[in-house]
Amino acid sequence: MSVEQGPASSRGAVGGVVNKSGERVRQMFGEISARYDLMNHVLSGGTDYYWRWRTIREAPPRGKAPVLDVCTGTGDLALAYARACGPEGAVIGADFTPQMLVIANRKGQRQQAGGQHGSLVFVEADTQALPFPEGSFQIVSVAFGLRNVADTRAGLREMLRVCEPGGRVVVLEFSLPGNRLLRGLYQWYFRNILPRLGQFFARNNQGAYNYLPDSVGQFPHGAELAAIIRECGASEVRYLPLTFGVATLYIATKPGQRPS
Repeated sequence: MSVEQGPASSRGAVGGVVNKSGERVRQMFGEISARYDLMNHVLSGGTDYYWRWRTIREAPPRGKAPVLDVCTGTGDLALAYARACGPEGAVIGADFTPQMLVIANRKGQRQQAGGQHGSLVFVEADTQALPFPEGSFQIVSVAFGLRNVADTRAGLREMLRVCEPGGRVVVLEFSLPGNRLLRGLYQWYFRNILPRLGQFFARNNQGAYNYLPDSVGQFPHGAELAAIIRECGASEVRYLPLTFGVATLYIATKPGQRPS
């Protein structure tokens, strides 16, 4: 868990550091769960669909081993991987917010009813303590959730632990554009427009759409996050900025050789 001193402010920062305690994050995302998908699509201008498509394209499933999506939220990346795996595939989505999982299960049942994929299961679990054996999954993914894990390194180490040797850990996360002008415009939108829109459509007591720019601004990205992923045990990491650097896709390999 993150180190905290004193009570959290209304913006969720403690002594200048974003409050990412498990209790706060779980409550915050539970409160916005009903409008979470709508707000993601509206506030990103629909770009979130492209980001997930690009993730699957850059890190497609191979073979029959299952895929795990952690911090799955309402399950969009897990659903995308389930479609990519086909009728013989198996995907698990894990999250520690029950309200999010209710929506993810509903979406998964609709998709399965259409015969679009094989096994898809959603489970309640904390990314820092995953309830799976070592080396269980060919891909362990997370989309826009790693920065919400109280201990980033603990989450990454768990993701690598449950990934099979030679498998991949895939991280899709917000980042800051490298261009100074674009970065300034992006940060102005993030801090002045997005929180107002978010609070209007998805009112909550935890200031989720103030938390978003604070958490993105303080979270490492690019070469810095790639170095942390290597430090946690990956043998190689490549990263790809998306949409002028608004998001970045990281694809890491776990040391060893994949089972035949």
